[in-house]
Amino acid sequence: MKTLVNRQFDFMGKRRIAFVVSGLLILASIVSLLFQQLNLGLDFTGGTLVEVRYAVAPSLDAVRQTLEAAGFRDVSVQTFGASTEVLIRLQQAFDPDVGDQVVGLLRADGTSVQLVRAEFVGAQVGEQLRDQSGLGLLVALGVVMLYVAFRFQYKFAIGALLALMHDVIVVVGIFSLFQFDFDLTVLAALLAVIGYSLNDTIVVYDRIRETIRTSRIDDMPAIFNEAINLTLSRTLATSGTTLLVLFALFFLGGDMIHYFSVALIIGIVVGTFSSIYVAAALLLTVKLERKDLIPPKKEEHEEEEQLP
Repeated sequence: MKTLVNRQFDFMGKRRIAFVVSGLLILASIVSLLFQQLNLGLDFTGGTLVEVRYAVAPSLDAVRQTLEAAGFRDVSVQTFGASTEVLIRLQQAFDPDVGDQVVGLLRADGTSVQLVRAEFVGAQVGEQLRDQSGLGLLVALGVVMLYVAFRFQYKFAIGALLALMHDVIVVVGIFSLFQFDFDLTVLAALLAVIGYSLNDTIVVYDRIRETIRTSRIDDMPAIFNEAINLTLSRTLATSGTTLLVLFALFFLGGDMIHYFSVALIIGIVVGTFSSIYVAAALLLTVKLERKDLIPPKKEEHEEEEQLP
């Protein structure tokens, strides 16, 4: 009869190395955001939209390369409804003749192209969306902190909040560092990353809390390792299947959701890392103890009645 032995990984033993890695990622992200900033898309900066109709479905890469070769910058090309309807986004000031210029370039090789519309997307709307989206992120982080503090304990709330801030800063920093387009789809991906990371963190926290209560030892790193190893298979299965879907979106989803899938892929990898090495490991830094999870006993003072 064979005995199955679960392999135990010493996650907490490597926490200092993980702290250094996280610190370097956050430092690089903040430096990039301060000096290089984000490459904001049309949703935030404003620009020009040109819709054209082809007789035969074109190659989107060929359309993009043609326009970039002509000097247009930050060109985004995607189908709009039918495969012959193409929506072109140009991050530049509006010119009444830009539609004719684009169509003229696309007709240069004899392709049949018809201009449907050319219009301007105002930056004022973009600024409003940017301000509201930033406020939304702050509100989400605040609500998360209150929820975790109420469900677990304030030390857990500190770890969860710092882990979520870590994930957001790193994802945004990578977009800034590599100058990926940051638009509303990426912002939606950031909110999804917050939800995913929080869910993963709560699963780990719940197991840590239960393991602390049932364990007979007081070695917190060992207790944390046991709890994280118990959730490891679930974490890998969830992250792995989610990444499979996102890689499918990355390779097959087209320009419309390209950076959406990039943000989610980065966020899930970083979020899985932070659930262990930020959210959980920080509990050791803030000196979580068994007594923190035991509610204080109420002393009952009973007055004895004395007979006269």
